[in-house]
Amino acid sequence: MAAWREHADPGSNARQEAARQRAANERQQRVEEGLQRMPEIQAAKERSKKGTTKVEQEKVSAARVSTTDPGARVMKMPDGGYRPADNLQLATDEDSQVIVGVGVDTTGNDGGQAPPMLEQVVGRTGRVPEAYMMDGGYARREDITALERRGVTVYAPTPSPRTTTSGRTKADPRPDDPPEVVRWRERMETEEAKEIYKGRAATSECVNAHARRHSLTQLWVRREKNVLSVLLLVAVTHNLLRWIALSA
Repeated sequence: MAAWREHADPGSNARQEAARQRAANERQQRVEEGLQRMPEIQAAKERSKKGTTKVEQEKVSAARVSTTDPGARVMKMPDGGYRPADNLQLATDEDSQVIVGVGVDTTGNDGGQAPPMLEQVVGRTGRVPEAYMMDGGYARREDITALERRGVTVYAPTPSPRTTTSGRTKADPRPDDPPEVVRWRERMETEEAKEIYKGRAATSECVNAHARRHSLTQLWVRREKNVLSVLLLVAVTHNLLRWIALSA
């Protein structure tokens, strides 16, 4: 019986060892970058507790960092687990369902994201939108004030009073509310505003479903700039399909 033996490449072992060393170095670098972000994330957690009830403070999770992607934030998932994730933002025109703004954030919450997104929309469309429908997570008083002063009518759910014994309702202004926030609270208790706000769910859920159809269910890249590139490609694909549908 004849047998053959493959001649080993003298340089293969050296290349394999170099690849293993490179992978180990990259992992060590990611761990160090993640640990460097720990104070920043801890500070953000502490800021999120300010002005909230004791029950809400207890819901704030401990600070965590990712050792696989230090740029991402370890977030709580719908299944109760914690995994590295990025907070992806989409701004969509209600009538056409065309995406007019995209954003990637790793803070783990939506507060503070509305004004920068508005600037994107203005830059791309050349005009300030008449109205802005956003999720309750975006409804910070500072953001509402900034948008309203730009002439944008904000539609977002108002939070419930912190205690049931205060006698306040959602529409009642707080002592330090700016006039813009007072108007927003009063507006959102009207039937007209509630009916208008229904358009947000119909728009965002449809666009999110299309994004998932384009495989935006799990990110296969690291670093915020690479995640943004993926999101932009999804937005371009979605808008091209919308252009075809609207032109038919």
